This record gives sequence, structure tokens and C-alpha cells, in this order.
Amino acid sequence: MPFTLLYEDADTNARLGRLDTDHGSIETPVFMPVGTLGSVKAVEQRELVEDVRAQIILGNTYHLYLRPGMEVLEAAGGLHRFIGWDRPMLTDSGGYQVFSLADRRKITEEGVRFQSHLDGSYHLFTPESVVDTQRSIGSDVMMVLDECPAADVDETYARQSNELTIRWAKRCQDRHRETEGLYGHHQSLFAIVQGVTYPEVRRESARRLVEMKFEGYAIGGLSVGEAAPVMYKMVEVVTELLPRAKPRYLMGVGTPANLIENIARGVDMFDCVMPTRNGRNGTLFTTEGIVNIKNAQWKTHFGPVDPGLDGYASQHFTKAYLRHLILSGEVLGLQIASLQNLSLYTWLMREARAAIRDGRFAAWKAEVLPRVSRRL
Repeated sequence: MPFTLLYEDADTNARLGRLDTDHGSIETPVFMPVGTLGSVKAVEQRELVEDVRAQIILGNTYHLYLRPGMEVLEAAGGLHRFIGWDRPMLTDSGGYQVFSLADRRKITEEGVRFQSHLDGSYHLFTPESVVDTQRSIGSDVMMVLDECPAADVDETYARQSNELTIRWAKRCQDRHRETEGLYGHHQSLFAIVQGVTYPEVRRESARRLVEMKFEGYAIGGLSVGEAAPVMYKMVEVVTELLPRAKPRYLMGVGTPANLIENIARGVDMFDCVMPTRNGRNGTLFTTEGIVNIKNAQWKTHFGPVDPGLDGYASQHFTKAYLRHLILSGEVLGLQIASLQNLSLYTWLMREARAAIRDGRFAAWKAEVLPRVSRRL
């Protein structure tokens, strides 16, 4: 899966690139809406293309494995056909979801034995099985199985966990090399750098995984409770060691400010549930700042949801109407808020790409960052 580095900013580490997949090319930096169960919550695929202008979406291996299950997805011809999405798709390995089930899983060298959150049934994820599962799903980008330790573990545990993640990464790579996709398109495999907030563990993880020559590299285990400056420092530590000519993916991050700051540190790909989850709870990310749409000040605000965005949801509806829908529990309110937030995130990516291309990223960052971060 070729990655072409097109421009690099002279004043920061921001990069403009293109990732080519069999389902289309992706311009980076890019934000990937999260479609956990094959659906971005409250948003249909047509809106993802026309309003959000999403280039790629993310699916979750753990949830898709449990339902609808691999038998259904293979019969459908893979997740792309099952959900009616003909653009690129990335799947995580399911590791984060499994490790979040602290009282329902057991980690061994073989893999992770866990209980389903649906019915309590027991299952085993191994490095080999998660590659096989992602083959059945048919994503364009697959992730290795990793352990994502809690943010407060000590350095000794972080090192032990990192060694396990590296061994698992090798087993995933071996499985990937000895198998082929089921649906006629190439599937890339990305490694995941771990190490909690310990710089030397992060460096060791990055160095070892780079030696294994994966097609791309993710940075995992951040935005899990640590302060933002600590996250930025860990990203800097890792990106200094990752190959210049390979895509870099920061998993599960974050706010608009987080995205802008990490683009400046050399990250190419992002995903996060925040835009849709916060939108469903009444928090809007707009080109003018952050809005709590439930606040009384918006009760008679009859201007567009976001005058700075050209999407249908942002322009056609007013803040007053959206407030009414959210407070009334109307499903349309969840849809409009989710579309607004996703559109804001993809707009940020487009603006960042243009600024990098034009050699003005530092100035753009200085102007946009405080604006999208302020609370209105």
C-alpha cells in the first residue's frame, strides 16, 4: 500500500501525504470517523460521503466478531459490501476493547481469553486469530494485536507489556504474510507502538517495530487519562524514530486541539469517538468554538449551526432548532449534531492539508487553534 510524502512543513513536523489503497486514495492528514459496528452512529453512508466528506472510516474487530459475526460478513463478501461502503476502511485489532474488560479477561503468551459483554460467553483472541478475523472483515488497513496497559502502571509492567506486544506483532506479521485476502484487494498491516508515558519504553517499542518493517505504524495507549502535554511529548518521542516514508496513525485522539497539535508533530491519521459521542450529548465543535447546545443562550439563536461550514446540517438548521431537538430527545438532533462535529473534524483536516501545501501551516495553527478551542 504505497504512501507518498508530498510536502513537509518547514517550521513544524507537519506532513502532507497520500495513502493509496485498492478502495481509493486517502489524502493525509486524515480523520477517520468511527463506525464501531459497521455504522457511524446516527450517520448514514450517503451523509458520510456528501456532508462529512469522509475518505475512510474505522470498524471495530471485537464488536464485529461478536455480531454480526464472521460467517455473516464472509457470506456478504466482506464489510464493505455488507454496509454499502466503497471507500477505504481500517479495523483495529479489538485489543483495546478486550483489555478494557479488566474483570472479564486473562492475558497469556498465547493471547487474551475474555468474556463477551453481550452474553458472557468465552472467546480467545490470539495474534493469529485477529489477523484471520480482519481478513474476514476485509478492511484495507489491519492492526496487530497489542496490550494497552492502564495509564498508571509502573515502568516495570510497561516494559513487560511492551515485550509481549512486540512478540505478538511478529506473530501477526507472520500470519499476515502466510495468508491472503478473501475479497481480491490488498490488506495492509500496521504495528502499534506502546510504552505508556515512559519515553525509553516508547523508544524501545518504536525501534524494535521499525526493524520489522511494517507498512505503517500506529501510536497507541495515549489519550487514556494523561495530561495533554504528556501525550504530545510521547508523540514527539515516537515520531522522531518512525520511518519518514511510512504513515503514522495516532489511535483514539481526540479534541480538535489534539488533532492540530499532533499534526504539527508529524501524525498523518486519526480516529476518535469524541465527535459523535459528544454530539449526541449536546456538545458541538464548530469553526467558531465549542458550544453546549443545551444552554439557554441558544434558545432563540436562529443563525445556522455553524456558519463557517458549508455542509447541509451545518447550514440548513439553526442552533435554536437543534437545541429543541436535543432537549426533546429527538433522533434527528443526534444526527445533526453528529454530522456537524464530524464535518468540523474533516474540515480541520482539509484546512491543515491546504496550509501545509501552501507553506503556511504554523500561521494557520496559530490562528485556528485558539478559535476552535474556546468555549462559547
